[in-house]
Amino acid sequence: MRDSVLPGLLAVTSVLVLTTGVGLWRRRRDGVLRPVAPVRSLGVRGDPGLRVSPGPPVQPGLLVSPSLLVTLGVEPGVPVTLLQFSSEFCAPCRATRRVLAEVAGTLPGVRHVEVDAASQPTGVRALSIWRTPTVLVVDAAGRVLHRACGVPVSTEVVAAVAPLLPGSPP
Repeated sequence: MRDSVLPGLLAVTSVLVLTTGVGLWRRRRDGVLRPVAPVRSLGVRGDPGLRVSPGPPVQPGLLVSPSLLVTLGVEPGVPVTLLQFSSEFCAPCRATRRVLAEVAGTLPGVRHVEVDAASQPTGVRALSIWRTPTVLVVDAAGRVLHRACGVPVSTEVVAAVAPLLPGSPP
């Protein structure tokens, strides 16, 4: 009987260790604003190395189509837009809304736009939104500079947004 219990116990222990590790990893990443890597033009298709092509330095962030941004409610020329993708029955989305509304109300030149992810499937696909809430920091040029999944901390949002505002030191 002891030999039949040991493999089951080992399997249960392994699953518990694995799920605990995934939970801790997710908790550590949840709500953290991360810079969006610049998009670079790559070498010729089929090149096994896919080397980065020479040219001018690449601007940080991901440049998004102006028509897509307008569809999502981002107004052109606003220094910073906090674009939040939410869903109807998402409790963390409500907490994110409060944090972003507070930041937008405190800093002039910052606008908060909330988008229902279910009603904007084209934007969700184009911007690789995998879960709600997801927050994108969009500058006046239409580049996504920072991204967070989960509820961000207000001080991190202010730190990411402040350098983008007019009159801030470079």
